[in-house]
Amino acid sequence: MLNGRTPATASAGLDQVPDADLLARAATRDQAAFAALVDRHFPVVHRVVWRMMNGHADAEDVAQEAFLRLWREPAQVREAGALRGWLIRVASNLVMDRFRTKPMQEIDDGFEIADERSTAEETLDRSRAVATIDAAVAGLPERQRLALTLVHFEQMTNIAAAAIMEVSVDALESLLARARRSLKQRLAADKTLLLATLATERT
Repeated sequence: MLNGRTPATASAGLDQVPDADLLARAATRDQAAFAALVDRHFPVVHRVVWRMMNGHADAEDVAQEAFLRLWREPAQVREAGALRGWLIRVASNLVMDRFRTKPMQEIDDGFEIADERSTAEETLDRSRAVATIDAAVAGLPERQRLALTLVHFEQMTNIAAAAIMEVSVDALESLLARARRSLKQRLAADKTLLLATLATERT
């Protein structure tokens, strides 16, 4: 992980310390405090990056780069309450920069949901459904994909997502509406498969 140390090891005993205190200590180059911040916020940042990059193998590297930027200049975050939003914004900008400079050459296969109760056929159907949805989301314009990721996959409020993206709530809702319309069109041909898979999930 970052600096050759895993957050779980370096941040032991700091899991209850507020972000504000950890940021202040990280500004003095306290590696344990910084590792605690990584441990606390890396999962959500990585999920957003992973979704935006459709599971590309470089997703972890991009997420780590956002934290490295924080380590180099922690004073960039003026309020601890804005830390997670700042990290997601930096990471999503890094993703967009990567897409502009070089398109993703190889997209990883859609992940498969494990379930011991499922038959092999049901598991395959679910895997196909997940891959179909992931591919449709990956085909959206960058800002629509980010808005959808924050609101639907990370279950943030429109207000929180708009703050992260530095847009108005109306602008965010416009992005979401366009994303939904596009996904509806892209997934129309696979509607039967997706509905059948969802029905299997409920039984």
